[in-house]
Amino acid sequence: MNLVERVKGIILTPKTEWPIIAGEPGDVGTLFGGYVAILAAIPAVCGFIGGIWHGLIGLGLVRAVVGYVLTFIMVYVEAMIIDALAPTFNSQKNSANSLKLAAYSPTPYWLAGIFLLIPGLWFLIIIGLIYGWYLLWLGLAPLMKTPPDKTIGYAAAIIVCTLIIAIVIAFVLALIGIRGFM
Repeated sequence: MNLVERVKGIILTPKTEWPIIAGEPGDVGTLFGGYVAILAAIPAVCGFIGGIWHGLIGLGLVRAVVGYVLTFIMVYVEAMIIDALAPTFNSQKNSANSLKLAAYSPTPYWLAGIFLLIPGLWFLIIIGLIYGWYLLWLGLAPLMKTPPDKTIGYAAAIIVCTLIIAIVIAFVLALIGIRGFM
């Protein structure tokens, strides 16, 4: 897998890219080491650099490191959620495909992390997040063999579950003094 070609494919032609992804192996090392590790660094590094404008060097570095580590945890947890919910939506349980779906669908969100470089443009990452949810929805049929009438409900359930977990994590981090993840 070529990283640049995969990013282009998932962003520009997701309907043809998901079936290609479905036929590939989904091992944790390759997905995390060759894809997530690289793309998840974009918002972490850009957020840190953007925070320097506000003099948040120490806190910015902590946010960057914690956020980067949490990305791996969230991708893995989302993959477990996708796999666990599969039978509820008449889909195939498949841990490898669940992991691929969780690893590739946030691509636009990670790319939009570049907007964290410029104070005041952080809100544009919301567009990347929404497009990532669309990619998740598109990937359910080819990867999880979800019937067309079940994909919207399945995607919504995944999104709600991961949002709840993200809010709980942000709340816990705020309690221990690491703010800025909401």
